[in-house]
Amino acid sequence: MTTIFTLFMILIMIASILLIIIVMAQNPKGGGLSGTFGGTSAAQFGVQRTNDFMEKATWGLGAIIVVLILLSVILTAKPSVSMQKAPARTEAPAPQTAPGTNNPATLPVQTPAGN
Repeated sequence: MTTIFTLFMILIMIASILLIIIVMAQNPKGGGLSGTFGGTSAAQFGVQRTNDFMEKATWGLGAIIVVLILLSVILTAKPSVSMQKAPARTEAPAPQTAPGTNNPATLPVQTPAGN
């Protein structure tokens, strides 16, 4: 179970880092990292297509993170106590002995007298 959980956590962290990088690289209304490092005109290199890809990638990575989180909860969750069926208690009856027999379980315990 812990290996599945570890795998999901690694995938969620990778998707989160990619999501952070894509959000930081977007150029909404003149900001972001893409405008900081290039300084080129937006019309020259077709930034509109890049922005469409980045928007789709942002939504896709967000959905992937949500799905991975839900799968990790469903697949690695332990059933709660209320959902587990309690085993029926069955105790063996005590052995019946006739009165007056020397059964060690019914004899009084004798302690040695101290000096």
